[in-house]
Amino acid sequence: MKDTENMELDELEEDEAAENFITLTDDNGEDVSFEIIGTVEYQERIFAVLIPFDDEDDEVVILEIIPGEGPDFDEFVSVDDEDLLNRIFEE
Repeated sequence: MKDTENMELDELEEDEAAENFITLTDDNGEDVSFEIIGTVEYQERIFAVLIPFDDEDDEVVILEIIPGEGPDFDEFVSVDDEDLLNRIFEE
């Protein structure tokens, strides 16, 4: 049987791990899960660097984060400009 301190530590570690993952709905209405590698601030904009769970190629996805009214209301938007994507990737 675990003591309370270890249970709280385990729960904290699970919460921290959950913060590194996100599920987004694509344009086709499909849910796609990602691991959040990090964020990049570039030219006063914020971008998320993500790896899809079901992508075996280790392809990185970069989406712009458009802040909403609360922490759960941020919008993730695809970036169509290849030059911008390359600059963000290099950051």
